[in-house]
Amino acid sequence: MEKAEETMLENLLKNTGKSLEQWISIVKKANFEKHAEIIRFLKEEHAFTHGFANLVAMKARGADAGSVENKDELIEKQYKGKEHFRPLYENLMSEIGKFGTDIEIAPKIAYVSLRRKKQFATLQPTTKSRFEIGINLKGFPAKGKLEEIKSANAMCSHKINIAGENDIDKEVIEWLKMAYQNAV
Repeated sequence: MEKAEETMLENLLKNTGKSLEQWISIVKKANFEKHAEIIRFLKEEHAFTHGFANLVAMKARGADAGSVENKDELIEKQYKGKEHFRPLYENLMSEIGKFGTDIEIAPKIAYVSLRRKKQFATLQPTTKSRFEIGINLKGFPAKGKLEEIKSANAMCSHKINIAGENDIDKEVIEWLKMAYQNAV
């Protein structure tokens, strides 16, 4: 278990008085079919923040990286039907790997989370025609390719939409590097 998750689980118990296992039981009894239904239930009925609701939803569905034995399997599933984006992902990972040796790569069901002390970016083949790079740069103005995410429960503050390999340029790498440097 990664340190950040361990801390979240401790805080979940401290904040709610219930353990992860108890929340998973509550969620399973409600028999939700979709991830979003679980999140909405926890936020509306139990005043969860998005982060805690997402953690419980992922664990209840066995959809988090820690519940999957083969993390490469998660990445393979992300690119099923979107195989043309896999070289783009590999190229980005190669460039990001040059930032430092302290990057934690955490594949999820739909995206890959990149962390240092905290998450600094996400990589996601969103649709067949759009690849989204989520970037955490709270307080930075959107400019160039960097767009602000206005959703209240977003896991990143900004995003860059990519249509193909040619869209990965110096600007994209510089935004990612800045997010990496600020994730301390």
